[in-house]
Amino acid sequence: MARYTGAVCKLCRREGEKLFLKGEKCFTNCPLDKRNYPPGEHGKRGAGRRRKISDFGRQLREKQKARRIYGVLERQFRRYFRQAQKKKGMTGAMLLILLERRLDNVVYRLGLARSRSEGRQIVRHGHIAVNGRKVNIPSYLVKAGDVVTVLPSSRKKTHFKSLAEKLGERGVPEWLSLDAESMSGKVLDYPSREQIDVPVNEQLIVEYYSR
Repeated sequence: MARYTGAVCKLCRREGEKLFLKGEKCFTNCPLDKRNYPPGEHGKRGAGRRRKISDFGRQLREKQKARRIYGVLERQFRRYFRQAQKKKGMTGAMLLILLERRLDNVVYRLGLARSRSEGRQIVRHGHIAVNGRKVNIPSYLVKAGDVVTVLPSSRKKTHFKSLAEKLGERGVPEWLSLDAESMSGKVLDYPSREQIDVPVNEQLIVEYYSR
């Protein structure tokens, strides 16, 4: 599947806020701190102007922001939205819960990766097992009770050796549990909307797709 390969800092500048696409690196030397205006030749020129954004513009920006946070392309994002519509409950909340259940996101949430993009790479390279079976599909949706583990052979890799010393310091969401010693985590339950700390107004996304 095609994937955005450009500078991710440009995505944060476009949205006008930190999306933490590089994980902890975003806390230091962030280009947004120095260039708080959209990328492109017209970005700085129009930075001081007040532009009235239409309802459609706000809905579009919110949808784009959510896509960029989770690293999902449009067709796949739209598919998640259709799935969310079929579930009981608020469609916007169901959409975010589906995105949180992605394996690459769970790997990131457990602290086994410094960002979601790194989590996606780790999964693709075959370092992760779910319930003892290797899974290399980042979009795999975990279920309550699933156990996500770094494969024993992968723990010898430099990345995981250096990670082992700090694993658990960042903390994990309430819907997950982490066993730092075995480099594994368990999905205790599906997250509630209150447990998802992404700066997204999901109602605007629902409005966008309901036009």
